[in-house]
Amino acid sequence: MFDTLSDRLAATFKSLRGKGRLSEEDIDATCREIRIALLEADVALAAVRPFIAAVKQRAMGSEVSQALNPAQQVVKIVNEELVGILGGQTRRLRFAKQPPTVIMLAGLQGAGKTTLAGKLGRWLKSQGHAPVLVAADLQRPNAVTQLQVVGERAGVPVYAPEPGNGVGDPVAVAKSSIEFAKSKMHDVVVIDTAGRLGIDEELMRQAADIRDAVGPQEILFVLDAMIGQDAVTTAQAFLDGVGFDGVVLTKLDGDARGGAALSVAQLTGRQVMFASNGEKLEDFDVFHPDRMASRILGMGDMLTLIEQAEKAFDAEQAEEMARKLMGGDGFTLDDFLAQMEQIRKMGSLSKIMGMLPGMGEMKQQLAQVDDREIDRVQAMIRSMTPQERRDPKILNGSRRARIAKGSGVHVSAVNNLLERFAEAQKMMKSMGRGGMPSLPGMPGFGAGGGRRMSAKAKANAQAARQKNKSRSGNPAKRKADEAAKAERAANGGAQPEVPQNFELPDEFKKMLGGGQ
Repeated sequence: MFDTLSDRLAATFKSLRGKGRLSEEDIDATCREIRIALLEADVALAAVRPFIAAVKQRAMGSEVSQALNPAQQVVKIVNEELVGILGGQTRRLRFAKQPPTVIMLAGLQGAGKTTLAGKLGRWLKSQGHAPVLVAADLQRPNAVTQLQVVGERAGVPVYAPEPGNGVGDPVAVAKSSIEFAKSKMHDVVVIDTAGRLGIDEELMRQAADIRDAVGPQEILFVLDAMIGQDAVTTAQAFLDGVGFDGVVLTKLDGDARGGAALSVAQLTGRQVMFASNGEKLEDFDVFHPDRMASRILGMGDMLTLIEQAEKAFDAEQAEEMARKLMGGDGFTLDDFLAQMEQIRKMGSLSKIMGMLPGMGEMKQQLAQVDDREIDRVQAMIRSMTPQERRDPKILNGSRRARIAKGSGVHVSAVNNLLERFAEAQKMMKSMGRGGMPSLPGMPGFGAGGGRRMSAKAKANAQAARQKNKSRSGNPAKRKADEAAKAERAANGGAQPEVPQNFELPDEFKKMLGGGQ
């Protein structure tokens, strides 16, 4: 969504590189370009003016004039001001002291309230809560049925005493849902309310009546991020008519310019709390202003990437992989497939790679990443026999032709897979020998998933490694090995530290290079 804005800002900052000092003309020109970029991204003019004024004032100050790298200092200033315009600190949900906590969703029709109710319910369930969804939209055709379907997919119960389609009193449904939640031990109630195609008096009155009947702890305004500057007008109308505590942005994966996200918090004083960036129920997360600002400026979002990795990767499987590598048991195609499947759980490959720093300049390449490649790899590996997965060296021409036919690909695709696997196997062997430090958040990379191996697992791995280690036939090398072993014993068995100027193995660099 922010591609246009990111590209314009990147071009603006690029023009500052190589300058030892920034003149007043340089700063004026930079602020002018940033202003144009924000306006082209549909950011409201009332939000742009104070933003540019703050950036210009700080850029003219001593923090830039005394900086060793003025261009980087300007980027830092813009980043900090972006965090401010997006709301500053991350805003969390307020929960009631005595359950249930009531969360009311409000917004225009088509903003995605019903789907968002399911996403929010699923997220609350993953946080250890017991939510219930309430079908209080009794006007839109099949709104009740849609919420029931979404609730079933999300694994969250739905309270729907009325059939909807114009039948029933939404205020009565919302009020009775509180007693229902108490009787069924639900600690969070998410109320899906009706919307309209535009702001009108009936919509505001019904939403206000529901608010007065249930006294929600949080009223979340659901806003379509693709409506541009109209977002501010709509948000202000709801704020005046009903009031709300936070904003949820939907359709952040669209191709709009993203002005809503940069305008609403600044002009309404209500922070964006959640963001929906896809059609799947799991495409939903807490909105972090600092992380969003980092993405807009092309600096990636490593914290979100690490959090997604921790959710997707299985700790036991990662520890087992680490034990195999340290014990020298080998890296098989089954392991290769298991790791690819765990990466798949994190989401699309283009989204994952887009969170890496510096990937903003590779948008065209990211757009060409095909997630179906993992499906083809899975089909090829599953077309192999258990013996072939353990020992790919036995795959001769006829076996490769059979695998290609069974998985619906050309033989060249099987050959390409085996070449990539061979590179991965070399890298894993290097890591198993201690030739590479652990990579937190990735299964099978060192301690795996950022978690430390248990003492028992370490002892077993060490024993397996010692068992598989043979004595060298070269007397000089054997003497050197024994001397190194004695030195380690004298140091309490401590392993040598990884040098600061550590270089990645060539095999790993080849893998990162593509291997197409």
